[in-house]
Amino acid sequence: MTATTAAARAGVRIRLAEDVATVEAVSRFLAGVWQTPESQPPLGPDALRAFAHAGGAVHYAADQEGVAAASVLVFGSPASHSVYSMIAAARTSDRGVGFALKQAQRAWALERGATAMIWTFDPLVSRNARFNLAKLGATATEYTVDFFGRIADGVNGPDETDRLTAVWPLADPRPVPLAEPEFEPAELDRRLAPDGRPFRARDETGLWCRVPPDILATRHQDQRLAAEWRAAVREALLPAFEAGFTATGFSRSGWYHLTRERP
Repeated sequence: MTATTAAARAGVRIRLAEDVATVEAVSRFLAGVWQTPESQPPLGPDALRAFAHAGGAVHYAADQEGVAAASVLVFGSPASHSVYSMIAAARTSDRGVGFALKQAQRAWALERGATAMIWTFDPLVSRNARFNLAKLGATATEYTVDFFGRIADGVNGPDETDRLTAVWPLADPRPVPLAEPEFEPAELDRRLAPDGRPFRARDETGLWCRVPPDILATRHQDQRLAAEWRAAVREALLPAFEAGFTATGFSRSGWYHLTRERP
């Protein structure tokens, strides 16, 4: 699907933010998403202007209510032929706005010779995992403990910022299956998740790991429980990535599917 078609389906217009007024609007939007004061946004107008001036891209999607989504791209090392998505967010996840924004990023990067896009995401946020792996067809290749350190915002709270690194081939994307991989009972690990249910398994295709359905709500309601989920999923995923597994799928029921290429 082209970026233009995706934007039309989502009911938005996607543009590059290049003037002061627009980057200020994008900065305010990001502050709203990350629940920070407008004076302390994740990225201020000065940083956004600098990224664009340095050859990066600040995309934003707009509808009748204003900014509906925004993202920032910068180039990676010349040898990598990649771009790095520093931040991306949409006001809502049910209209296809985020998908349209990602397609706009992809088109912009391809026009400038990039072959891959890289970004990080919280492995506990199931909706992001499903979007990245099942919707876009990216692959999570690395698990990093406390990637950013503690972030004082309304999304991360006091939790540690473990992150998965997503890699999305742009010129030749990994085919997304028509049917998302669904977890079926297999060899379940006896260790239980903080909710008292199994969350680790294996079968002939690889490994499986379940995450909570809404970790953002859990952080607001029970920070101790959220921290227990972080520790449990870290204990399951970190050794798997160190052993050469990558996350190649995510089921509707909240299970990562990890596979490993065999020699």
